[in-house]
Amino acid sequence: MAEAKNVSFGQIMKDLEARKFVPVYYLMGEESYYIDRIADYIADHVLQPEERDFNQTVLFGSDVTASQIADYARRYPMMAEYQVVIVKEAQNVKQTEPLEKYFKAPLRSTILVMCHKNGAIDGRKKEYVKAIQGAGVLFESKKLKDRDLPVFIERYLGAKNVKIDPKSTQMISDNIGADLSRLTSELDKVILSLPEGQRNVTPEIVEEQIGVSKEFNGFELRDALVHRNIYKANLIIKYFDENPKAGSLYSFLPMLFNFFQNLMIAYYAPNNKSQEAVGEWLELRNSWAAKDYMVGMRNYTGVKTMQIISKIREIDAKSKGLDNPNTPPGELMKELIFYILH
Repeated sequence: MAEAKNVSFGQIMKDLEARKFVPVYYLMGEESYYIDRIADYIADHVLQPEERDFNQTVLFGSDVTASQIADYARRYPMMAEYQVVIVKEAQNVKQTEPLEKYFKAPLRSTILVMCHKNGAIDGRKKEYVKAIQGAGVLFESKKLKDRDLPVFIERYLGAKNVKIDPKSTQMISDNIGADLSRLTSELDKVILSLPEGQRNVTPEIVEEQIGVSKEFNGFELRDALVHRNIYKANLIIKYFDENPKAGSLYSFLPMLFNFFQNLMIAYYAPNNKSQEAVGEWLELRNSWAAKDYMVGMRNYTGVKTMQIISKIREIDAKSKGLDNPNTPPGELMKELIFYILH
């Protein structure tokens, strides 16, 4: 068995694939995708199919007590090296003292998986957390930030030997958002739709399979603003205003804030006349990704960029109801785009 420790999702999966197991996996957090991935892998790979009837148990936190879970965990496997106990909805387990006691002396032949979704352990339960850390893995599955979605999409597809261009990546990211379970389901659908011999995802495929317009999307709006193309930007905003399901203020604000924040940082690059230097300064994965910031610095002064960042913050606050009794999101978006372009 592997030594008990706190590790990342990637390291947990690597150890599981190498059959380096620990007695306890406490999986908690707002993002259910990683919790399900780990729990499902353990359920499907620790035991052989013929061993599962007697050695694999699935419990639900709302139906059992901590004492009952501990009793299940203390059982010995039958004609197998391990027994697996998976507790779903572990956030509903009350009076955790019996589990804390078990964590301090876990059975090495049991793999106990606690799936605690929609939050984390109460921060006041320090001894409980300490006991979990001593017994095995305590993993927090955090929601992915919108700015990290393109990297997730590229890596997910890359692991399946599929390539995707930046525009297609942004189209999917803007349309699906940070629901990773739905996102991966849509990506799998896109992969299955690829013609034989083709391993590249294009905007046309995204448009066909996910229903995102290749002409009216967040990527194209960002491009229009970068190049200060007033006609194109207004055309896209008009489209979104008439088709609210295609895109919204809430999905575009993080993208625009991220661009202008990076644009402001680019001004402070030691050599902001060099695309390669700016790309390195912004820690972009490829220097070509810096080309938009080079164009941005030509079209927006440093002062204007700071003003835009301030305006985005103001619109974000208004979209959440602060100092804004009744202006709809569509009007707020028009106000922001007009401010950026003029």
